[in-house]
Amino acid sequence: MELRTLIPFGPFEADLASQELRKQGVRLRLPRQSFQILKMLLERPGEVVTREELRAKLWPADTFVDFDHGLNAAVKRLRDALGDTAENPRFVETLPRLGYRFITAKVLDTIPAEKRPSRPRRWSLPLVAAAALLAVALLVVDAGGLRSKLFSRSAAQPQIRSLAVLPLTNLSGDAEQEYFADGMTEELITELSRIGSLKVISRTSVMPYKGEKKKPLPQIGRELNVDAVIEGAVLRSGNRVRITAQLIYAPTDQHLMAETYERDLGDVLKLQAEVAEAVTRQVRLKLTPELKVRLRQIPEVNPEAFQAYLRAISFDPYRHQEIAKAQSYYEYAIQKDPGFASAYVGLARSYRNLGQFRWLSPQDAYPPAMQAARKALELDEKDCGAHGMLAWLAWRYNWDWQAAEREFKFALELCPNDAGIHWQQAYYSGWSGRGVEALAEMAKARELDPLLRNLSLCQALINYHIRNYNTMIEAGRQYVDSDANSWLAHHLLGVGYEGSGQTLEAIHEYQKAVELSERDEDTTAALAYAYAATGRREETKKILSEWEHQSETSYVSSYMIATVYAGLGDKDEAFKFLEKAYQEKSSDLPYFLKADLRIDSLRSDPRFQDLLRRMNFPK
Repeated sequence: MELRTLIPFGPFEADLASQELRKQGVRLRLPRQSFQILKMLLERPGEVVTREELRAKLWPADTFVDFDHGLNAAVKRLRDALGDTAENPRFVETLPRLGYRFITAKVLDTIPAEKRPSRPRRWSLPLVAAAALLAVALLVVDAGGLRSKLFSRSAAQPQIRSLAVLPLTNLSGDAEQEYFADGMTEELITELSRIGSLKVISRTSVMPYKGEKKKPLPQIGRELNVDAVIEGAVLRSGNRVRITAQLIYAPTDQHLMAETYERDLGDVLKLQAEVAEAVTRQVRLKLTPELKVRLRQIPEVNPEAFQAYLRAISFDPYRHQEIAKAQSYYEYAIQKDPGFASAYVGLARSYRNLGQFRWLSPQDAYPPAMQAARKALELDEKDCGAHGMLAWLAWRYNWDWQAAEREFKFALELCPNDAGIHWQQAYYSGWSGRGVEALAEMAKARELDPLLRNLSLCQALINYHIRNYNTMIEAGRQYVDSDANSWLAHHLLGVGYEGSGQTLEAIHEYQKAVELSERDEDTTAALAYAYAATGRREETKKILSEWEHQSETSYVSSYMIATVYAGLGDKDEAFKFLEKAYQEKSSDLPYFLKADLRIDSLRSDPRFQDLLRRMNFPK
């Protein structure tokens, strides 16, 4: 039996076939003789490799005069590559005048039995018993502080209750494969996020570390407020995928685990589950029986389907053309693998976003979104993304408030570390009038996503539902200062101004939002309403006329048209379009009816109360 080709230890990996040493997937320069010394040490971990053995193997007899100098220089280069020292060795220990010993015990499992150090001779039973009694006695009296040292060493194992998966390095050398490395990072985060007892930082907070000059890990740990980080690299070659993953205790930069996983692309989901299991074992967390079963029943996936899926999740989910591209990749993934649940969730998300931003009518967007989400649950009944999608659809399309509560709760039970679901729950709680609960969910989301760029934007959205306009102004200003090109930030700042009676300031922000969003209907309606409120009725009517022409070729939100007529004081036309929005099951209706100041003039009308009754609107 031959020695395994790849031997991981600490953050390193020795490739015996190519005679290469890699750290976190990056090849290190190491002279041939230094690598040969490493190879001999790895073949006999924990055992002394004598200087004579090294000379016989690496220095022919006719060069023996330079042996001492050559050996010392080769070992020094090896230690330099490993970041090791003779005084405090982590890997290569010097035995003066005798030789060297590899002291990392983890390597032993990678060595075939016939190449491992020979077992010591068996002791006789009486001798074993005597030794055991002596050991117990020493522990009882704490001779030489032995008991204290032993137990303090055990207690010194760092406790890990939170971690971040840093962006995996793309080892292919092909920039076109960056989507693959980023997608694998996101999928690994998703898999680890299912572990309820472990806080896992979301993708949006770790991706800023991609491509920038490497920060010290203790600094990253402080910035993300985590105990540990996972660093690693991914290499796809044909239909094979290799992930190298290191678990590092952030405060001290201590390596706790270094493993390499390699599988066919069709087994990549199982590969991610293996990494998740290895991490839980290392940090001494218990998996629930349900999660254990799930990790062991991961299905295979068609390689082409998986690559298409990773392509899809690389696109911006909030831009029209990007969503359309992602949608085509999700559809291709489903075509290649009809049993791939995650592709159906992605397809549902694409349809939902197209409807939410009014690029598709409710009838064209939400039924196929619901169909895709339900198909995902047929394939995987515990897919938290699918449950989160059904929660949103129950809230915004089906107007089934109890189902929305149930699905949000189930999604968070399945994926307690999903910051996106916590944000959606916060929005829903704020909409429901449960302000304290909304703030608690927001705090949890912030903990999981500490570097979220649009945090103030999320705060503004929550305060919109409780009509806290001063806080909306404060949050809107903060985000506009950090990103002057965010149309939604300008829009929400405008709402804050208008709600606090500063209509002229609101118009300025709405105009900027309309320009940046390429005439989003919500912000265009807000501008039209503000124009009417300040006597600029002709400009308001011009917007209505433009929408009338637009509706001949594409969808225009009936709810938004109703708000503009309300601003003009034409209640009959406003209710006409509210009724149309009801008939088409507009997702704008449930979202805006509670807090939208544009329809305040309609609230006392019996027709408005009748609409709420027919929608079974919660009080």
